Amino acid sequence: MTRVISGAALAAAALAAILLLPIPGLRLLTCIVAALAAHEYVRVAGAARGVSQWLLIAAVVATCWLMSVGLPVEALVLLLAALGWLAVEVLFLGRTIHQAGVSLIAPIYIGVPLGMLVAVHVAAGWRATVLLIATVVVSDSGQYYSGRALGRRPLAPTISPKKTVEGAVGGVVLGTIFLALASSYVFPDADWRAFALLGAVIVFLGICGDLFESRLKRTAGMKDSSSLIPGHGGVLDRIDALLFATPAFYLYLRSLG
Repeated sequence: MTRVISGAALAAAALAAILLLPIPGLRLLTCIVAALAAHEYVRVAGAARGVSQWLLIAAVVATCWLMSVGLPVEALVLLLAALGWLAVEVLFLGRTIHQAGVSLIAPIYIGVPLGMLVAVHVAAGWRATVLLIATVVVSDSGQYYSGRALGRRPLAPTISPKKTVEGAVGGVVLGTIFLALASSYVFPDADWRAFALLGAVIVFLGICGDLFESRLKRTAGMKDSSSLIPGHGGVLDRIDALLFATPAFYLYLRSLG
C-alpha cells in the first residue's frame, strides 16, 4: 500500500509540475532532481567523496541547466573540460584514473538526459514531455505484467534476476504500439511508422538504463539507490529508464526541425 500511495503521489506531483510550472521553475526543479540523483550516484557507483563529491554534483547540475536552455557547447570545450576534470581529480585530489572516470560519467549519465527532458518541453510543449514519460511507464508496466504472466527465460540473471526475455518483449511491443498511436495526438502530421520505430528504440534504451542502474547497485551490494521515496527506493531507481530513453526522443524531435 505504501508503494501505491507514494507512487500515485509522485506521479501526480510530476504531472502537476509539467502542466503548471513555468519553464524557469521546471528547469530549477529538474536541477534539484539532478542533484539528488547525483548524490545517490556517489553512493551507488563509489564515486568521489569530500570536495570531489560536491564538484561532481555541481557538474551534474550545471550540465542539466546548460542542456535545458539549449546553450551551444562546442565538442572541443567539452573535451577540454573533461581533461581539466581528470587533471584535478588525479593530480591534485589523489584519485585513481578509474575513480576519476566514474565521476566523469555522472554529468553525461544524469545531467545531459534530464536537461534534454526540459528541452523537449521547451521545443514541443508539455504534451511531448508527457508522451515520452508515458511511453516509459507503459513499457515498464508491460514488462512487469508480461514477465509475471509469461516469463520463463531470464534476461540478465547476473544483473536483475527477476527480469525475463518475455517481459522485455512485452514491454517493447506495448511501448511501441502506445507511442505509435498516441503520437498522433501530439504530432498530427508525423509518420506513425517513424514513431513506432522510435518507440521500439526508446523502450530498448529504457531497458538498458534499468539494467545499467541495476548493475551499479549490484556491484555496490545495494538494493535501492536510497530510501528517499517510500516503497520505491531513490530518485535513480525511478528515472533509470528515462535517463537512457530521453536522448533518443530529444534527438528525433530535433531532426523534425
